[in-house]
Amino acid sequence: MLVKTFGSAVYGVNAITITVEVNVSGGQKFFMVGLPDSAVKESEQRIESALKTTGHYYPRTKVVVNLAPADIRKTGTAFDLSIAVGILGATEQLENPERLADYVIMGELSLDGTIQPIKGALPIAIQARKENFKGLIVPKQNAKEAGMVNNLQVYGVEHISDVINFFKDETSLQPTVVNTREEFFNSQYEYEIDFSDVKGQSNIKRALEIAAAGSHNAILIGPPGAGKTMLAKRLPTILPPLSLQEALETTKIHSVAGKLPENSTLISKRPFRSPHHTISDVALVGGGTNPQPGEISLAHNGVLFLDELPEFKRTVLEVMRQPMEERRVTISRAKIAIDFPASFMLISSMNPCPCGYYNHPEKECTCPPGAVQKYLNKISGPLLDRIDLHVEVTPVPFSELSGAENSEPSATIRERVIIAREIQAERYKGVEGIYANAQISSKQLKEICVITQAGQTLLKAAMDKLNLSARAYDRILKVSRTIADLAQSADIKIEHLAEAIQYRSLDREGWAG
Repeated sequence: MLVKTFGSAVYGVNAITITVEVNVSGGQKFFMVGLPDSAVKESEQRIESALKTTGHYYPRTKVVVNLAPADIRKTGTAFDLSIAVGILGATEQLENPERLADYVIMGELSLDGTIQPIKGALPIAIQARKENFKGLIVPKQNAKEAGMVNNLQVYGVEHISDVINFFKDETSLQPTVVNTREEFFNSQYEYEIDFSDVKGQSNIKRALEIAAAGSHNAILIGPPGAGKTMLAKRLPTILPPLSLQEALETTKIHSVAGKLPENSTLISKRPFRSPHHTISDVALVGGGTNPQPGEISLAHNGVLFLDELPEFKRTVLEVMRQPMEERRVTISRAKIAIDFPASFMLISSMNPCPCGYYNHPEKECTCPPGAVQKYLNKISGPLLDRIDLHVEVTPVPFSELSGAENSEPSATIRERVIIAREIQAERYKGVEGIYANAQISSKQLKEICVITQAGQTLLKAAMDKLNLSARAYDRILKVSRTIADLAQSADIKIEHLAEAIQYRSLDREGWAG
């Protein structure tokens, strides 16, 4: 007897529906075709044990399982449940097998029939709704995640017997109900950290506020213990809240990577990823035999923080250059090319020299001559060219550390950032690919960042006096436009330019001695 069930395979952040055809006929062998990998082939042993545990029999006749379309490689263990249900239907052990056509069924089986969670439940649910399936049957741990998709009945199951009973009596399971919007909006501002925790460092907070307002990349340069990491970790608390569309994109990526906690729904806060400096280039940008998203994609719509930037391998840093420009990464294989989104803010930190005390107000640098420049040269010019703000961080004096005065909270700063982003959203309405000042192209720069004659004079004098490089010119204009937006000014004024100029430390000739 031939029976068809339906599963789903995840490629990139999207899913493809897979038809699982099971035919039981005369013979004595099990065949699985349709480009399954080893994990899919091993399902035969898990299915046999699970069926016997529940009192059902595994056929000793010829069983052929075809995973169609047969030219796409199937990976992972999530097809166990759909194959098992197909075998039950083909051997007439399942009541109402005609209802199988209405559902996508996914789950990994344990030997006792318990169903384990899977990766990518959200994109699978989106694809099931797109193809007008009545419902989706997934492990209970993934039910809330998949239940975010409307117009689709999502059933969470714990054991294969739950699925068997469901096809016998549809009322044995209730669809998962998720109040997505209410949960999402209620948890958007629940941060455990806040800018009010930081004593002093008002100039650094101001720089990070500008970075957040214009989606600018920034690098923090300062000695150990100055607070670079603490400040960077608090940046997501002042970014505008995720929209529902952004939250859906971010959740899909984390779902595919298997990073979502069990029984979770939409990600409500902007991600903050901080990989160790020993990370490989594949782990950072994504890839592998079965391509998975890397750290830059997991930081999509959020912040990627690279602590001690010069300690990262040069090859790792260089592979980031193209994704930073295109805001996506393409992983190509012989038969398939997969796109992962990668629109993130890069925040990095570094010591000014190997010993960490170059330009320190109190401690003396012990590095030999030329060591500062050699240390800085570990970061390539093209990568530095993509960083708009160079911020020097100095240690907080004891008088500020011991002061009782509370710092400005994140909520107050975030309000200003949101207003600036709204101004930019109005400015770039209808312009594809641009939503903040950091994305302005060189051609658009002349139209958007117009400065007065006095501003031109100031900028020329600064570039001559500080020996700023040519690449600093565009960055200063973009940052000054963001500063003007924070001040709700239609024009870029002298004071906006002057503030932007001070954020180009590493471009100054002679800064590294």
